[in-house]
Amino acid sequence: MAGHEKFDIAIVGGGLVGASLACALAPLGFRIVVLEKTPFRAASQPSYDDRTLALSYSSCKILEGLGLWARLSAHATPIREIIVTEPGRPGRVDLKASEVGIEAFGNVVEARAFGTVVLARLEDLENVKVRCPAKVSGLETGENTAILSLEEGGRQIEARLIVAADGAASVVRKILEVPVQTRDYRQTAVICNITPEQYHEGRAFEWLTSTGPFAVLPHAGKRCGLVWSVATEDASQLLNMGKREFLNAAHRRFGNELGAFIRMGKRSSYPLKLVRAKQDIHPRCVIMGNAAHTIHPVGAQGFNLGLRDVAVLAELLAADVSGDPGRETVLRAYGEWRRPDQDSTVAWSDGMTRIFANPAPVMATLRSAGMFAHALVPALRRRLASSAMGYRGRVPKLAMGEPLPEPEAKSGTI
Repeated sequence: MAGHEKFDIAIVGGGLVGASLACALAPLGFRIVVLEKTPFRAASQPSYDDRTLALSYSSCKILEGLGLWARLSAHATPIREIIVTEPGRPGRVDLKASEVGIEAFGNVVEARAFGTVVLARLEDLENVKVRCPAKVSGLETGENTAILSLEEGGRQIEARLIVAADGAASVVRKILEVPVQTRDYRQTAVICNITPEQYHEGRAFEWLTSTGPFAVLPHAGKRCGLVWSVATEDASQLLNMGKREFLNAAHRRFGNELGAFIRMGKRSSYPLKLVRAKQDIHPRCVIMGNAAHTIHPVGAQGFNLGLRDVAVLAELLAADVSGDPGRETVLRAYGEWRRPDQDSTVAWSDGMTRIFANPAPVMATLRSAGMFAHALVPALRRRLASSAMGYRGRVPKLAMGEPLPEPEAKSGTI
């Protein structure tokens, strides 16, 4: 059939999670295609923009196992200390990597730098093909394979496994009619790079406010990434301020931890919403990353959660010798493994957002009590740090810095 291609795995979405998954699965011998609707270097490409990615310790281990960290580390800034507080309220939690016996909790990279590294890696992988632009218009799942229809030229892609990694507005998820849980926080994150007077010394700051986090994350040199969450109706005012006015306003919000803010880069924004698929597996399909769980950025857990999705699916497919990446037992094992981590991470980010948005005096008192408890009790700080680094429940091998099982000969590949 003209315009009909066959692969073992088709990954819909070539963004942060989809491209990482292709790198993870390539060594297993599968024929893989990555379908991305937006040209990678287009100004409208949302995955590789100016956002700041806070990569947890376990995520850095995963990326090392994917062969990405050697190049990515040149663009990374270690997070050696995390300072959390609620402005105007008593209590402050100071987490130090040295307290848990490590050099850094993780690293900060720009999404644009991540994109440069991961796309260069994809170009080196002989068994991974990239189709871009390629927009999915239909999907039919059968007993042994699934067929994707593309808008471009009526082409079709046949594969044993379809992975939906196409973001919060996932087309594949909608075609499959997977129900979702949604919550509009009525908040918008305004993001940009800034340069303060003083060096950050590897410190990450997160001020928890009623309209979401005000976060300052360390970058190369003296630069920092700023994430300023505000009520959605106030976002346009921040975006339209003059540079000096914006820097002064940000400095007043943040305080004098790093002195005045003296320079800034381009501002952008994105709305903050919870979008959670009520199931992440379907016959011949897996839904992962933001397509499965778009969460609030408090604690910077979104991409880290998606990378753990990648690590688990890669481990399960490496251990399976059937040659059929979409068989029911593999998908069921993926869903059962990922559900506790996804549930707890979504519940934590959603709960923190709602707790800090609650103006009731009793809630303010409880928040301060929680801050004091973590500040005074080392065991609580260690547990918080371990969770933030991605170590909760059953941890995949890649997140522990261990290699995947050696791929065995697989039968039945397309």
